[in-house]
This record gives sequence, C-alpha cells and structure tokens, in this order.
Amino acid sequence: MTDSKTFNILMYSHDTYGLGHIRRTMAIASQLRLPGVNILILTGSPIVGRYDFPEQIDFVRVPGMIKKSNDQYIPHTIKIDPDHALLIRQNIIKATAKAFEPHLFVVDKAPRGLNSEIVPTLKMLKRSKRHCHTVLGLRDIMDDAESTIRDWRNKRIYSILDKYYSEIWVYGEQRLYDPIKEYRIPDHISRKMVFTGYIPRLAKRGMEMRKEQRVDCKEKLVLVTTGGGGDGYGVLDTYLRMLEKAPPLVPVRTIMISGPFMPKNERSEIACRAKKLGVKFYHFSRQMENLIAAADLVVSMGGYNTVCEILSQRKVSLVIPRETPRLEQRIRAEVMKRHSLMDYLPWGELTPENLRDRLERLLSDIDPCRTAVRELPLTGLDVMRQRLVKFQSELT
Repeated sequence: MTDSKTFNILMYSHDTYGLGHIRRTMAIASQLRLPGVNILILTGSPIVGRYDFPEQIDFVRVPGMIKKSNDQYIPHTIKIDPDHALLIRQNIIKATAKAFEPHLFVVDKAPRGLNSEIVPTLKMLKRSKRHCHTVLGLRDIMDDAESTIRDWRNKRIYSILDKYYSEIWVYGEQRLYDPIKEYRIPDHISRKMVFTGYIPRLAKRGMEMRKEQRVDCKEKLVLVTTGGGGDGYGVLDTYLRMLEKAPPLVPVRTIMISGPFMPKNERSEIACRAKKLGVKFYHFSRQMENLIAAADLVVSMGGYNTVCEILSQRKVSLVIPRETPRLEQRIRAEVMKRHSLMDYLPWGELTPENLRDRLERLLSDIDPCRTAVRELPLTGLDVMRQRLVKFQSELT
C-alpha cells in the first residue's frame, strides 16, 4: 500500500528508438515534483541509468525493445522471442501499476503502448476503486496527416482514447500546428485535448560552459547534435567534409555529439576525423541544455526535445531533418521556418557547400531569428502543473 498522503504519478515512456521519449519524460517528471508527489517512470530505455534522478523520482526498467520496421519490434539485448519479451514487459507494467496505485498515469505517445502492452493496465486502472486520471501526452507533430489518420484508424486509436483516457496533453502550440485540423480528430476526442505549449528546458551554465570549452571571445561556437544518433551519420559526415574542404569564413569552434545509438564503426570514424580538425567530440552528454545555452548556433535534426531546448535558450538554429520512417521532423522544420523560429536545410540539399553557406548566413545575421524566438511563449510546464494541482485538489 502507498502512503495515503502522497500523490502518485506513473509515467510510461515509449522507448524503442533514440533518446526522445525518455528525455521528454524525464523533463516533465522533474518539473512535476510538487510537494507530496512521487513519480515512477516505466521504460525500456537502455540509457536510463545514465541520468541523474532527483528526489521523488525513480524508474522501473522493463526489457528493452528496438524497432525493426514500422510495426516490428525485437528484444534489444536478451535473446528471446519478441512475443515472450512483450509478455514480460506487459506483466511488469501491470504489476507495477497495481502495487504503486497511481492517481495519475501519463502515457507518452502511444495510446496502446508498444504492441498494446499497456491495454491490460489501462483496463485494470479503469476498474479500480481508486480513481486514476489517465493522460496521453503527444508531441506537437506525429507524422504527416495521411499516415497518422491511416495509422490511428487501423489501430482503433479513437476507441482507446474514448474508453480509457481522461485527457490528451499536446506538447505544442495550436496556432503553429493544429493536429485537430490536420489529423481530422473527431469532436468527442478533441474535447479531451489540452494544448500545453512547448516544454521549456532550464540551463544555468551557458557562460561557464563556454569557458570550460575554451571558446575565444572572437569565435562562434557551433553545436552539432543528432539526438540519439542512430541515423545521424550523414549530418556529422557532411559537417566534417565542410570543414575539411572549405570551412566558414567566420571563426568557428565546433562541439559535436553523435548520440549513444550511432553504430560504433561510424562513431569511431567521425571521432577520428573530428580530432584531426580540432572539433570536440562526445558520443553522449548529460549537459545538453548547458551546451545549447553556450552555443551561438545549433545544428540538429529537429527532434522534439532538441527543438524545445533550442527555443528555451533562444538560440539560432539550422535543422536538417530526417524524412524516414516518418515526416515528423521535416514538417516541424517547415513550421519553424515559416514562423522564423529556425532555418531548415532539406536532406536532399545537404552538401558541404550548402551547409557552409547556411552557417555563414546565420552566424552573420542572427537577429531576425532571435527576435521571433524571444516572442514564443513556452508554457508547457506551467500548464501541466496547473492540471496536476487540479487533479490533486479533487482528492481533498
């Protein structure tokens, strides 16, 4: 039995590719630590143990799964049948929820979980005498409209949302991108949607980080990051080829982060070339927010979390988005560029020459982008805290 005076939040983090889901879940959890709140995160992320967990937050790690194709998943490390691994995950998730007795269950991205693994837990919580709010958290953009509409129809997502979810939190600005309109979401579901705004990320060590990295006052610091890094080789390779052939005219210092999921052979090659060029290379950093705060320009692939960190630090950014297996990043890049929040270089136009031209242009005239970014409110955490306070008040 849990302490009757505490408010328990259980969070399910979709974990089959990259860093995005666990980083978003961690960011939200760290800001929902109101007095009397306990938070437990369910995840299969292989790197969850590398993060520092503050007081009131802990995690339960289920066996990791990785995506083989759009709807096929295999165990990340243990050599067992995928169905067996999913059954283990499903049982751990349900048993954890039963023992923890959450007042709030926040599910990241996938309403049914991986291959419907959280459906038994959703059913159990709905039958429970102890009322539990169930919330689905969605990033600003899922995929292109046609693919999302088809996917939600085939997986009967609206039925799940109708039966089991109290609210749907959209971590974005409706005026920038409206999923209700784009995905033709029916009224009885859209009434459950709360647009929180983008999730801000706090960073306090920007100037200190510049000193640690020995950035000269006459230099511009460029941070190049590819998120988890599983498909980031093309971006890092092109950036290094640019430096090898014809670096920007503006004096530049570069920090490059591959991400922990870049294949070892690719990572080793990039690290070797970076060293020869005087580029600082890391395969992973727990201080991404501070590195972004230190940078004059950020080059990224435009994943949700990186975009939030860039917007939070009011930084100039160039996005080179992936276009497979989803168009989410490209659509986000187009939206951000349309509102002068970021610049965007399509994957098909990624060459050393084009990259150098964009960097020189951005580094020499940063004001238009910075002005637009400063005017964008980042209300995500405030709105979520307001919802949490409301849920807590219902218990008294």
